[in-house]
Amino acid sequence: MDRPAAEHPSGDSGQEALFGWSDTAPAQPPQPFRDSPQARRLLDVREVYAEPAALDSPRGQQIMARLPGVSVTEIANHWGIPSLHGNDGNIARWVRIKNGTLVLGVKHTLRTRPNGRSADWIAPGPSNGCAMACAYCYVPRRKGYANPITLFTNIEAIVAHVRRHVRAQGPKPAPNQCDPLAWVYDIGENGDCSVDALVCDNTADLVAAFRGLPTAKASFATKFVNPDLLALDPQGRTRVRFSLMPPDDARLLDIRTSPVPERIAAAADFLDAGYEVHFNLSPIILRPGWQRDWADLFTHLDDVLPARVKEQAAAEIIMLTHNQGLHEVNLGWHPRAEELLWQPAAQETKRSENGALNVRYAREIKQRSLTRIRELLAAHAPWLRVRYAF
Repeated sequence: MDRPAAEHPSGDSGQEALFGWSDTAPAQPPQPFRDSPQARRLLDVREVYAEPAALDSPRGQQIMARLPGVSVTEIANHWGIPSLHGNDGNIARWVRIKNGTLVLGVKHTLRTRPNGRSADWIAPGPSNGCAMACAYCYVPRRKGYANPITLFTNIEAIVAHVRRHVRAQGPKPAPNQCDPLAWVYDIGENGDCSVDALVCDNTADLVAAFRGLPTAKASFATKFVNPDLLALDPQGRTRVRFSLMPPDDARLLDIRTSPVPERIAAAADFLDAGYEVHFNLSPIILRPGWQRDWADLFTHLDDVLPARVKEQAAAEIIMLTHNQGLHEVNLGWHPRAEELLWQPAAQETKRSENGALNVRYAREIKQRSLTRIRELLAAHAPWLRVRYAF
Protein backbone atom coordinates (compact mmCIF):
# COMPACT_ATOMS: atom_id res chain seq x y z
CA MET A 1 0.00 0.00 0.00
CA ASP A 2 1.39 3.38 -0.98
CA ARG A 3 2.16 5.75 1.79
CA PRO A 4 0.77 9.31 1.49
CA ALA A 5 3.27 11.94 0.61
CA ALA A 6 4.61 13.88 3.56
CA GLU A 7 3.07 17.32 3.77
CA HIS A 8 5.52 20.14 3.15
CA PRO A 9 5.63 22.76 5.93
CA SER A 10 4.44 25.39 3.50
CA GLY A 11 1.37 23.37 2.67
CA ASP A 12 2.47 22.17 -0.82
CA SER A 13 4.14 18.97 -1.92
CA GLY A 14 7.68 20.23 -1.47
CA GLN A 15 8.28 20.83 -5.17
CA GLU A 16 9.29 24.47 -4.58
CA ALA A 17 12.04 23.39 -2.18
CA LEU A 18 13.32 20.67 -4.50
CA PHE A 19 13.09 22.35 -7.88
CA GLY A 20 12.67 26.07 -7.25
CA TRP A 21 9.13 25.97 -8.60
CA SER A 22 6.55 28.35 -7.27
CA ASP A 23 2.84 28.94 -7.73
CA THR A 24 3.52 32.68 -7.85
CA ALA A 25 5.04 34.43 -10.84
CA PRO A 26 8.69 35.45 -10.44
CA ALA A 27 9.25 39.01 -9.34
CA GLN A 28 9.63 41.37 -12.27
CA PRO A 29 12.40 43.99 -12.33
CA PRO A 30 11.10 47.40 -11.38
CA GLN A 31 9.90 49.55 -14.24
CA PRO A 32 12.28 52.41 -15.04
CA PHE A 33 10.87 55.72 -13.92
CA ARG A 34 11.35 57.07 -17.45
CA ASP A 35 8.56 54.70 -18.59
CA SER A 36 6.14 55.75 -15.87
CA PRO A 37 2.97 57.83 -16.34
CA GLN A 38 4.53 60.56 -14.20
CA ALA A 39 7.50 60.83 -16.55
CA ARG A 40 5.25 60.86 -19.61
CA ARG A 41 3.25 63.73 -18.15
CA LEU A 42 6.43 65.79 -18.21
CA LEU A 43 7.75 64.57 -21.56
CA ASP A 44 5.61 62.78 -24.12
CA VAL A 45 7.52 63.20 -27.37
CA ARG A 46 5.31 63.38 -30.46
CA GLU A 47 7.68 65.07 -32.91
CA VAL A 48 11.45 65.02 -33.40
CA TYR A 49 13.62 67.48 -35.31
CA ALA A 50 17.02 65.96 -36.03
CA GLU A 51 20.25 66.58 -37.85
CA PRO A 52 21.03 63.57 -40.08
CA ALA A 53 24.34 62.95 -38.30
CA ALA A 54 22.51 62.89 -34.97
CA LEU A 55 20.01 60.34 -36.27
CA ASP A 56 22.81 58.12 -37.60
CA SER A 57 24.79 58.11 -34.35
CA PRO A 58 24.50 55.28 -31.81
CA ARG A 59 22.94 57.64 -29.28
CA GLY A 60 20.47 58.94 -31.84
CA GLN A 61 19.48 55.40 -32.72
CA GLN A 62 19.04 54.58 -29.03
CA ILE A 63 16.75 57.57 -28.57
CA MET A 64 14.63 56.81 -31.63
CA ALA A 65 14.29 53.16 -30.61
CA ARG A 66 12.47 54.43 -27.53
CA LEU A 67 10.16 56.56 -29.67
CA PRO A 68 8.54 54.15 -32.12
CA GLY A 69 6.20 55.77 -34.57
CA VAL A 70 7.21 59.36 -33.73
CA SER A 71 7.50 61.60 -36.78
CA VAL A 72 10.98 62.92 -37.62
CA THR A 73 11.80 66.07 -39.52
CA GLU A 74 15.39 66.33 -40.70
CA ILE A 75 17.06 69.72 -40.19
CA ALA A 76 20.37 71.19 -41.25
CA ASN A 77 21.17 72.73 -37.87
CA HIS A 78 19.63 72.35 -34.43
CA TRP A 79 19.84 76.13 -33.90
CA GLY A 80 17.96 77.04 -37.06
CA ILE A 81 14.47 75.52 -37.00
CA PRO A 82 12.09 78.14 -38.42
CA SER A 83 8.97 76.56 -36.95
CA LEU A 84 10.52 76.78 -33.47
CA HIS A 85 13.13 79.51 -33.18
CA GLY A 86 12.16 83.10 -33.80
CA ASN A 87 8.51 82.24 -34.38
CA ASP A 88 6.53 84.44 -32.00
CA GLY A 89 3.42 82.38 -32.73
CA ASN A 90 4.91 79.73 -30.47
CA ILE A 91 4.48 81.80 -27.33
CA ALA A 92 0.96 80.46 -26.88
CA ARG A 93 2.32 76.90 -27.31
CA TRP A 94 5.25 77.37 -24.89
CA VAL A 95 4.44 74.43 -22.61
CA ARG A 96 2.97 72.18 -25.30
CA ILE A 97 6.20 72.40 -27.30
CA LYS A 98 8.27 71.54 -24.23
CA ASN A 99 6.09 68.50 -23.55
CA GLY A 100 5.95 67.04 -27.05
CA THR A 101 8.98 68.21 -29.07
CA LEU A 102 12.54 66.87 -29.03
CA VAL A 103 15.52 68.12 -31.04
CA LEU A 104 18.56 65.95 -31.78
CA GLY A 105 21.79 67.63 -32.76
CA VAL A 106 25.56 67.31 -32.80
CA LYS A 107 27.62 69.58 -30.56
CA HIS A 108 30.43 70.75 -32.81
CA THR A 109 32.19 73.19 -30.47
CA LEU A 110 33.62 71.31 -27.51
CA ARG A 111 35.05 73.83 -25.11
CA THR A 112 35.49 73.82 -21.35
CA ARG A 113 35.62 77.33 -19.94
CA PRO A 114 36.58 78.58 -16.47
CA ASN A 115 33.88 79.58 -13.99
CA GLY A 116 35.14 79.82 -10.42
CA ARG A 117 31.72 80.46 -8.86
CA SER A 118 29.47 77.43 -8.67
CA ALA A 119 32.07 75.23 -10.37
CA ASP A 120 35.70 75.49 -11.40
CA TRP A 121 34.80 74.74 -15.00
CA ILE A 122 31.76 74.70 -17.27
CA ALA A 123 31.94 71.54 -19.39
CA PRO A 124 30.35 71.23 -22.83
CA GLY A 125 26.84 70.22 -21.89
CA PRO A 126 25.00 67.20 -23.28
CA SER A 127 21.82 69.21 -23.90
CA ASN A 128 20.29 72.64 -24.36
CA GLY A 129 16.76 73.48 -23.26
CA CYS A 130 14.39 71.64 -20.99
CA ALA A 131 10.95 70.05 -20.75
CA MET A 132 10.23 72.09 -17.63
CA ALA A 133 9.10 75.71 -17.92
CA CYS A 134 10.57 77.82 -15.14
CA ALA A 135 9.45 81.37 -15.84
CA TYR A 136 12.87 82.90 -15.06
CA CYS A 137 15.03 80.42 -17.03
CA TYR A 138 17.87 82.10 -18.92
CA VAL A 139 18.28 79.45 -21.66
CA PRO A 140 15.38 80.52 -23.93
CA ARG A 141 16.82 84.03 -24.10
CA ARG A 142 19.15 82.67 -26.75
CA LYS A 143 16.78 80.34 -28.56
CA GLY A 144 13.80 82.42 -29.52
CA TYR A 145 10.19 81.61 -28.89
CA ALA A 146 10.46 77.90 -28.12
CA ASN A 147 12.81 76.01 -25.86
CA PRO A 148 12.31 72.22 -25.97
CA ILE A 149 15.14 69.84 -25.14
CA THR A 150 17.94 69.62 -27.66
CA LEU A 151 19.97 66.49 -26.95
CA PHE A 152 23.50 66.24 -28.33
CA THR A 153 24.11 62.72 -29.57
CA ASN A 154 27.91 62.84 -29.91
CA ILE A 155 28.25 62.02 -26.22
CA GLU A 156 31.42 59.98 -26.80
CA ALA A 157 33.19 63.12 -28.06
CA ILE A 158 31.88 65.18 -25.13
CA VAL A 159 33.07 62.60 -22.60
CA ALA A 160 36.47 62.24 -24.28
CA HIS A 161 36.93 66.03 -24.25
CA VAL A 162 36.09 66.23 -20.54
CA ARG A 163 38.46 63.38 -19.68
CA ARG A 164 41.32 65.08 -21.52
CA HIS A 165 40.62 68.39 -19.81
CA VAL A 166 40.49 66.84 -16.33
CA ARG A 167 43.72 64.93 -16.82
CA ALA A 168 45.46 68.03 -18.16
CA GLN A 169 44.72 69.92 -14.92
CA GLY A 170 46.41 67.42 -12.62
CA PRO A 171 45.52 67.50 -8.91
CA LYS A 172 43.79 70.59 -7.56
CA PRO A 173 46.50 72.71 -5.97
CA ALA A 174 44.41 74.41 -3.26
CA PRO A 175 40.89 74.45 -1.81
CA ASN A 176 38.38 77.01 -3.06
CA GLN A 177 34.67 77.73 -2.76
CA CYS A 178 33.88 75.11 -5.41
CA ASP A 179 35.47 72.19 -3.55
CA PRO A 180 38.38 71.62 -1.18
CA LEU A 181 39.95 68.77 -3.16
CA ALA A 182 38.39 68.16 -6.58
CA TRP A 183 38.06 70.18 -9.74
CA VAL A 184 34.29 70.70 -10.17
CA TYR A 185 32.79 70.57 -13.68
CA ASP A 186 29.25 71.79 -14.27
CA ILE A 187 27.78 69.37 -16.82
CA GLY A 188 24.28 70.87 -17.00
CA GLU A 189 24.61 74.60 -17.55
CA ASN A 190 21.92 74.84 -20.24
CA GLY A 191 19.65 71.93 -19.36
CA ASP A 192 18.55 69.62 -16.56
CA CYS A 193 20.44 66.33 -16.48
CA SER A 194 17.67 64.64 -14.49
CA VAL A 195 15.19 65.33 -17.28
CA ASP A 196 17.68 64.38 -20.02
CA ALA A 197 17.88 60.94 -18.39
CA LEU A 198 14.22 60.35 -19.27
CA VAL A 199 15.24 60.21 -22.93
CA CYS A 200 18.75 58.79 -23.17
CA ASP A 201 21.91 57.76 -21.34
CA ASN A 202 23.89 61.00 -21.74
CA THR A 203 23.68 61.72 -18.01
CA ALA A 204 24.59 58.13 -17.14
CA ASP A 205 27.64 58.29 -19.42
CA LEU A 206 28.90 61.48 -17.79
CA VAL A 207 28.34 60.15 -14.26
CA ALA A 208 30.26 56.99 -15.23
CA ALA A 209 33.10 59.04 -16.70
CA PHE A 210 33.60 61.08 -13.52
CA ARG A 211 33.51 57.91 -11.45
CA GLY A 212 36.88 57.16 -13.02
CA LEU A 213 38.34 60.67 -12.57
CA PRO A 214 39.64 60.89 -8.98
CA THR A 215 40.72 64.55 -9.25
CA ALA A 216 37.34 65.85 -10.44
CA LYS A 217 33.61 65.92 -9.74
CA ALA A 218 30.64 66.45 -12.02
CA SER A 219 27.98 68.87 -10.82
CA PHE A 220 24.49 69.72 -12.00
CA ALA A 221 21.49 71.59 -10.63
CA THR A 222 18.03 70.06 -10.92
CA LYS A 223 14.40 70.78 -10.13
CA PHE A 224 13.24 67.30 -11.10
CA VAL A 225 13.45 64.15 -9.00
CA ASN A 226 14.29 61.22 -11.30
CA PRO A 227 14.67 57.98 -9.31
CA ASP A 228 16.46 56.32 -12.24
CA LEU A 229 19.55 58.35 -11.30
CA LEU A 230 19.80 56.42 -8.03
CA ALA A 231 21.11 53.40 -9.95
CA LEU A 232 24.06 55.19 -11.62
CA ASP A 233 26.61 54.51 -8.82
CA PRO A 234 28.45 57.86 -8.84
CA GLN A 235 30.74 56.85 -5.95
CA GLY A 236 30.94 60.41 -4.66
CA ARG A 237 32.17 61.88 -7.94
CA THR A 238 28.93 63.69 -8.89
CA ARG A 239 27.33 66.56 -6.98
CA VAL A 240 23.57 67.03 -7.32
CA ARG A 241 22.32 70.52 -6.43
CA PHE A 242 18.59 70.49 -5.70
CA SER A 243 17.19 73.95 -6.45
CA LEU A 244 14.86 75.24 -3.74
CA MET A 245 12.59 78.22 -3.18
CA PRO A 246 9.49 78.79 -1.02
CA PRO A 247 6.75 76.42 -2.26
CA ASP A 248 4.30 79.23 -3.04
CA ASP A 249 6.87 80.85 -5.35
CA ALA A 250 7.65 77.49 -6.95
CA ARG A 251 3.99 76.77 -7.69
CA LEU A 252 3.81 80.03 -9.62
CA LEU A 253 7.26 80.07 -11.25
CA ASP A 254 8.69 76.53 -11.36
CA ILE A 255 6.20 75.23 -13.91
CA ARG A 256 6.26 71.46 -14.59
CA THR A 257 8.93 70.75 -11.95
CA SER A 258 8.93 68.39 -8.97
CA PRO A 259 7.32 70.05 -5.93
CA VAL A 260 9.84 71.55 -3.54
CA PRO A 261 9.01 69.09 -0.70
CA GLU A 262 9.78 66.19 -3.08
CA ARG A 263 13.17 67.67 -3.94
CA ILE A 264 13.99 68.00 -0.25
CA ALA A 265 12.75 64.49 0.53
CA ALA A 266 14.95 63.05 -2.24
CA ALA A 267 18.17 64.41 -0.72
CA ALA A 268 18.80 61.44 1.60
CA ASP A 269 18.09 58.90 -1.15
CA PHE A 270 20.58 60.56 -3.48
CA LEU A 271 23.21 60.80 -0.76
CA ASP A 272 22.76 57.11 0.07
CA ALA A 273 23.08 56.28 -3.63
CA GLY A 274 26.56 57.85 -3.71
CA TYR A 275 25.96 61.46 -4.74
CA GLU A 276 27.16 64.54 -2.95
CA VAL A 277 24.01 66.57 -2.27
CA HIS A 278 23.98 70.37 -2.15
CA PHE A 279 21.19 72.92 -2.47
CA ASN A 280 20.67 75.93 -4.72
CA LEU A 281 18.65 78.62 -2.97
CA SER A 282 17.64 80.07 -6.26
CA PRO A 283 16.43 82.43 -7.36
CA ILE A 284 15.79 84.72 -4.41
CA ILE A 285 12.78 86.80 -5.49
CA LEU A 286 11.89 89.88 -3.50
CA ARG A 287 8.19 90.38 -2.83
CA PRO A 288 6.00 90.97 0.24
CA GLY A 289 6.57 88.19 2.78
CA TRP A 290 9.72 86.80 1.18
CA GLN A 291 11.71 86.77 4.42
CA ARG A 292 9.00 84.88 6.30
CA ASP A 293 8.65 82.28 3.58
CA TRP A 294 12.39 81.65 3.25
CA ALA A 295 12.59 81.32 7.04
CA ASP A 296 9.81 78.71 6.87
CA LEU A 297 11.69 76.83 4.14
CA PHE A 298 14.90 76.78 6.18
CA THR A 299 12.98 75.57 9.23
CA HIS A 300 11.49 72.76 7.13
CA LEU A 301 14.97 71.75 5.94
CA ASP A 302 16.17 71.64 9.53
CA ASP A 303 13.17 69.58 10.62
CA VAL A 304 13.16 66.90 7.92
CA LEU A 305 16.71 66.37 6.68
CA PRO A 306 18.67 63.62 8.45
CA ALA A 307 22.01 64.39 10.07
CA ARG A 308 24.00 62.63 7.34
CA VAL A 309 22.62 65.04 4.73
CA LYS A 310 23.26 68.10 6.88
CA GLU A 311 26.85 67.09 7.60
CA GLN A 312 27.88 67.26 3.94
CA ALA A 313 25.45 69.86 2.58
CA ALA A 314 26.32 73.28 1.23
CA ALA A 315 24.32 75.97 -0.51
CA GLU A 316 24.51 78.42 -3.36
CA ILE A 317 22.47 81.61 -3.02
CA ILE A 318 21.52 83.26 -6.30
CA MET A 319 19.44 86.40 -6.59
CA LEU A 320 17.05 86.75 -9.52
CA THR A 321 18.41 87.90 -12.87
CA HIS A 322 15.79 88.64 -15.52
CA ASN A 323 15.68 89.78 -19.14
CA GLN A 324 13.54 92.10 -21.24
CA GLY A 325 13.05 89.54 -24.00
CA LEU A 326 12.00 86.79 -21.61
CA HIS A 327 9.70 89.25 -19.85
CA GLU A 328 7.90 89.86 -23.12
CA VAL A 329 7.66 86.13 -23.87
CA ASN A 330 6.25 85.44 -20.41
CA LEU A 331 3.59 88.09 -20.86
CA GLY A 332 2.28 85.96 -23.71
CA TRP A 333 1.92 82.69 -21.79
CA HIS A 334 2.30 83.33 -18.04
CA PRO A 335 1.74 87.01 -17.18
CA ARG A 336 1.15 86.31 -13.48
CA ALA A 337 4.79 85.31 -13.16
CA GLU A 338 5.87 88.73 -14.31
CA GLU A 339 4.09 90.35 -11.38
CA LEU A 340 6.95 88.94 -9.26
CA LEU A 341 9.79 88.83 -11.76
CA TRP A 342 9.54 92.22 -13.43
CA GLN A 343 10.12 95.02 -10.90
CA PRO A 344 11.70 97.97 -12.72
CA ALA A 345 11.72 100.15 -9.61
CA ALA A 346 14.03 97.68 -7.83
CA GLN A 347 16.08 96.45 -10.80
CA GLU A 348 18.98 97.76 -12.83
CA THR A 349 20.58 96.76 -16.12
CA LYS A 350 23.60 94.45 -16.08
CA ARG A 351 25.82 92.91 -18.76
CA SER A 352 26.30 89.20 -18.09
CA GLU A 353 29.54 87.29 -18.71
CA ASN A 354 28.10 85.90 -21.94
CA GLY A 355 27.42 89.42 -23.24
CA ALA A 356 23.65 89.34 -22.71
CA LEU A 357 21.95 92.46 -21.41
CA ASN A 358 19.86 91.53 -18.36
CA VAL A 359 18.31 93.15 -15.32
CA ARG A 360 19.00 92.41 -11.66
CA TYR A 361 18.11 93.93 -8.33
CA ALA A 362 19.90 97.23 -7.71
CA ARG A 363 23.24 96.72 -6.00
CA GLU A 364 22.26 98.03 -2.56
CA ILE A 365 18.98 96.10 -2.55
CA LYS A 366 20.79 92.95 -3.60
CA GLN A 367 23.48 93.23 -0.92
CA ARG A 368 20.94 93.88 1.84
CA SER A 369 18.90 90.91 0.70
CA LEU A 370 21.91 88.58 0.59
CA THR A 371 22.83 89.64 4.10
CA ARG A 372 19.29 88.95 5.27
CA ILE A 373 19.23 85.48 3.70
CA ARG A 374 22.46 84.62 5.49
CA GLU A 375 20.94 85.81 8.76
CA LEU A 376 17.86 83.65 8.22
CA LEU A 377 20.06 80.65 7.49
CA ALA A 378 22.10 81.24 10.63
CA ALA A 379 18.91 81.39 12.68
CA HIS A 380 17.02 78.44 11.18
CA ALA A 381 19.52 76.13 9.46
CA PRO A 382 22.98 77.01 10.82
CA TRP A 383 24.46 73.75 9.55
CA LEU A 384 23.95 74.81 5.90
CA ARG A 385 27.17 76.54 4.94
CA VAL A 386 27.07 78.99 2.05
CA ARG A 387 29.49 77.99 -0.67
CA TYR A 388 28.63 80.73 -3.14
CA ALA A 389 26.35 83.79 -3.14
CA PHE A 390 25.62 86.04 -6.08
